[in-house]
This record gives sequence, C-alpha cells and structure tokens, in this order.
Amino acid sequence: MAVLIAALVVAGLALIWFAASFKVLQEYERGVMFRFGRLRPIRQPGVQVVFLGIDSMVRVDLRIVTLTIPPQDVITKDNVPARVNAVVLFQVTDPVRSVMGVENHAVATSQMAQTTLRSVVGRADLDTLLAHRADLNEDLARNINAQTEPWGVEVKVVEIKDVEIPQAMQRAMAREAEAERERRAKIINAHGELQASEELGQAAEILSRNPASLQLRYLQTLLELGADHNSTVVFPLPMDIIGPFLNKMSSGVPAGMPAGMPTGMPTGMPAAPAASVPQAPVTVPDGSHS
Repeated sequence: MAVLIAALVVAGLALIWFAASFKVLQEYERGVMFRFGRLRPIRQPGVQVVFLGIDSMVRVDLRIVTLTIPPQDVITKDNVPARVNAVVLFQVTDPVRSVMGVENHAVATSQMAQTTLRSVVGRADLDTLLAHRADLNEDLARNINAQTEPWGVEVKVVEIKDVEIPQAMQRAMAREAEAERERRAKIINAHGELQASEELGQAAEILSRNPASLQLRYLQTLLELGADHNSTVVFPLPMDIIGPFLNKMSSGVPAGMPAGMPTGMPTGMPAAPAASVPQAPVTVPDGSHS
C-alpha cells in the first residue's frame, strides 16, 4: 500500500513537472534555449517544451523599444553650456547575440546613447545644434548603431528632443535676432527709396516730353485738394511762366515795356525838371517841430 501511494505521488509530481514544462511564446517573441548550460537552437512562437531543471529559456522581444535619454549636461564647440535630451528607437535583430553578446542590451544601449550624445553635441556649435538638428540625429544614429550592431541591436531612429541653454544666452540671442531684423528693415527701406527715386525720375522724364501732361497733373492735384473740403486752395504755377514777370519786376521795368524807357511817363514826351517842393512841418507827439 505504501509503495502504491509513493508511486502515485511520484506520478503526480512527474505530471506536474511535465505540465509546467510547457511554455508559450508570443508572435513577437523568440526564445534563446539553454540545456545544461549549452546553447540550443532558437525557439519560435508557439508552445514550447522547456523541462524544468534541465532547460532554461530567455525570452527576447523583437518589437521596437522606445528609450528616453535623460538630460545631459554638455558644452558645445563654441563653449556654450547646454542640457540636451533625446529619444532612441531600437530593435533586436539577432536574439542569440543580444543574449550572448551583452548582459542587458537595453541598459547597454541606453548608456551608449548617453555617451554618444555628449560626444556628438560637444563637436558641434550652438547654431548647428539649433538649426541643423537633422544632421546631428543622423550622426548620432550612425555612431550608436556602430556600437550596438555586435549585440544584435539595430538603432532605428535617434531624435534630439529639447535643448536648454542659459537665460543669459537666450537674452543675447534675442538681442541678436532683433538687431538682424532691424538691419533687414533698414535695407528694405533703402531699396524702397532707391526704387521710388528711379520711378520718380522716369515719371519726370515722361512729363517733361509733353507740357500738357504737366498741366493735367496740376489740375488733378487741384481736384484732390478740393475733395478734402479745405478752405485754402493753392494754385501751383510753373516757373517757366512766371519767370519773365519776376525778372522784369526785379529790373524795375514793367512787363512789355522796352528796356531803358523811364517808368511812369508816356512814350515820346520829355521829362520835366524836378521842382523843389517845400516840406511842411510834421507834428511830433511830444510837441516839438521838425
């Protein structure tokens, strides 16, 4: 009876041991199998038999893993301190090498990404870090992939997420950007003045070819002044019309009279001798006479 009970116990334990030896691998997993410490062929997805105490299996996930690199304190090529963080997407391509080549491929990839990030950013200046981030991302992915390829890990994407610079440097960059915009505004204004002067010169040349066009321009100006309901109307006169009158007035000869003719006397009459006229006394407010 005791022998039967012992046999039943042994059979039960064997049944439990055998039932516990069944393992299920998901479609995105692969199993690296060891039997008595020796590497066995890789196990595919599905139900696999792993005998307890004899075999051991390491599950390897083949999906893309997202790894966040914590902020790293770096100094750029132009001696500007900055804090840079990034994200790394990697995938295991060889399960056997990921287990046999490194103890923990995720931790190793994270540490390698941090050191490579500091090294690559330290070789670039601040302008490159801010404006040419895509080139730095490609350089990071290439350098990290060269280190992780012997482990059966392929780096898919490396992206620099954020770049933090000191507040003093931010204010200096803001002043620089403001000065650059002011310089562009002055250049644009100067170009506008140059183009306007060229257009005005061409317009003046066209108007000078036909005096009637200039008179029409005067009339249009009067129309624009009258549209504003102004109480004062300015009549512009061209200098070529009033110029002769001004010259005659400055010489003391009325317009239309020959030069050398005395003013205020009809033509052909002799001038009368000037007579002395007695001056009347002028009364001054204080009572004295002059």
